[in-house]
Amino acid sequence: MSIDAVVWDIDDTLFDYTSADRAGMREHLAAEGLLGDGTTVEEALTRWREVTDAQWVRYAAGETDWQGQRRDRVRVFLEEPLSDAEADAWFGRYITHYEGAWTLFPDVLPALDALVSSHRHAVLSNSSIHVQDRKLRALGVHDRFEAILCAAELGVSKPAAAAFHAACEALGLPPHRVAYVGDHPEIDGLGAADAGLLSVWIDRAGDGAPAAPGRAGPHRIGSLAELPAILGADTRFGAGSTFG
Repeated sequence: MSIDAVVWDIDDTLFDYTSADRAGMREHLAAEGLLGDGTTVEEALTRWREVTDAQWVRYAAGETDWQGQRRDRVRVFLEEPLSDAEADAWFGRYITHYEGAWTLFPDVLPALDALVSSHRHAVLSNSSIHVQDRKLRALGVHDRFEAILCAAELGVSKPAAAAFHAACEALGLPPHRVAYVGDHPEIDGLGAADAGLLSVWIDRAGDGAPAAPGRAGPHRIGSLAELPAILGADTRFGAGSTFG
């Protein structure tokens, strides 16, 4: 059965979230005067990412809401019992620096261009539509996607099959005719595979662990240049897999 559509993750798949987050937080820490206690920049950045990942897990599990996870990231990182207004203000100042570093990965536009006539496109993110709609517009790719679905509005998040199926339903296609491309091996890769989609895990760093033996897992690629070949697209754009 042919693949008619591609559903995309955004952060660290299309958008270089990790680099933007690190660059933005680096500037924010300096502006807030938070590097004078002997803590190195790398230690602070590592701590911020650990706190962010932990709060995203809570959010995905329904233990907090979108704004709550933001506030708790600030409180845990600073180890201070800030009010909601204080936490919102601190996060807002960070966002200003973070947004200044927004950029697409260099392989994104070539891949979208190569697939524009052969496949339909949509987005499924574990974020909120308020954040991701604005981000896709700022990055100049919003009009590339028929549908933009986010967990905060869906009420269900990846890796739950219902999240992936919602994206398929928005396109009017069964899961086996839809591919999903994401950077997280479990949330995106195994989640999409378990939901019946053609799952493509982009592992740009090349250091992720493959699926457990005996379990159906995603196709693993190191660049979006490899995607058209997996989808069977009739295009000269593409490259052989970097993983043997």
